[in-house]
Amino acid sequence: MRLLMCSAAMACIALTAPQAVQAQDLGSNFKRDKNVSVRQRPRPDYEATGQKAGGFTLYPRITADVERNDNIYAVAAGKDSDTIWRVKPEVAVRSNWSRHALGLFAGGNIIRYSDNSSENAEEYTVSANGRLDIERGSNLTGSVQTQRLVEPRTAPTSPTASGKPVKYDLTQGTVSYVKEFNRLRVTGRLDDKDFNYKDVPNVAGTSIVDQDFRDRNEFYYGAKAEYAVSPDTALYLSATGNKKDYDSKAAATNRTSDGYVVGVGANFDVSELVRGDVQVGYMSQSYDNPAFAKIDGFNAIGRLEWFPTQLTTVGLNGSRTIEESTAPGSPGYVSNNLGASIDHELMRNVLLSAAYTHGKDNYKGIDRDDKRDNFSATATYLLNRRVGLFLTYNYLKQDSSGAAKGASFKDNKVIASVALQF
Repeated sequence: MRLLMCSAAMACIALTAPQAVQAQDLGSNFKRDKNVSVRQRPRPDYEATGQKAGGFTLYPRITADVERNDNIYAVAAGKDSDTIWRVKPEVAVRSNWSRHALGLFAGGNIIRYSDNSSENAEEYTVSANGRLDIERGSNLTGSVQTQRLVEPRTAPTSPTASGKPVKYDLTQGTVSYVKEFNRLRVTGRLDDKDFNYKDVPNVAGTSIVDQDFRDRNEFYYGAKAEYAVSPDTALYLSATGNKKDYDSKAAATNRTSDGYVVGVGANFDVSELVRGDVQVGYMSQSYDNPAFAKIDGFNAIGRLEWFPTQLTTVGLNGSRTIEESTAPGSPGYVSNNLGASIDHELMRNVLLSAAYTHGKDNYKGIDRDDKRDNFSATATYLLNRRVGLFLTYNYLKQDSSGAAKGASFKDNKVIASVALQF
């Protein structure tokens, strides 16, 4: 399905690289499609038809944004505001085969500031993914992707002394195998990510703010076993290990580590009202550098969807994870997040959305805690299957405390977008 839908956080088309979805099995005990959210609901009059090319369909589209941001450098005092322009050309390719699947995607993001040209940047993404249907209930999927990205000034890892936003390359690949045995489904997965950060000049332009210490490879391997206690509920065990290998072996910046997450959970679609996936467990990350102590503790991740009516979807989500740090003396931090969202279909082609997230990051090895509150609201107007208009307001507040505290700031932005697809 290709709809001119808008993300509540980004005011852009909510369809990015085509995903290799499992072939639908009408007899599966693991389908979770009893309820349909506002975002998932088919809208045939607003779906792109695409351009046929043999056994494939091409979906070209372009999005143009104009943003007004009152704190582009994410600082507490001496704020600078600016108007930001973005143009995002994209093309997705999807196979039309009855078995197996192949998808390709290429997209860019040209970013221009009206008054602060040092913030200008370009991003791109190129990816491919596929699915091999081996037999009923069994398939092998894979994907590869390379990106040039720009780290937001509001990111916890963004250096405050940089005169330009940090650019980095991310190359990643994933392989996943799924096998279903009636009430039992097992999944194995491998993920590889390679990060390459670019140095930036300092604010004065007199020296370089080194970012090479962040370069690393992350490798994840995991398995999951699910048992369907009924056609609409499954319980599962999950285990994922990781190896994070940093290029820098300097004593102060070597964050090479090994870790794992084990958990138990359930996914369900138990009535006409509720759908979700909740997991709790234990996480641990051990570092090669003797200066950094192990980080471990309670782990959780979950999402719930409530459907009070067919026109309204309410979402709840939460997580507790270990993340990588760039703060001197800290190997990482425990990130805690709770959020809620609501989507309402005012008319078939008019959608209203809002989301709120509260986060708290507890840094290990240093005295620092960050708290974040993020609110966004979006109005979406789909004119027809080719044109969509979006208006988004976003508010972000970060408070950092402790002897090694980071940046504290407030940021408001309004984004107006128009999306064209064919």
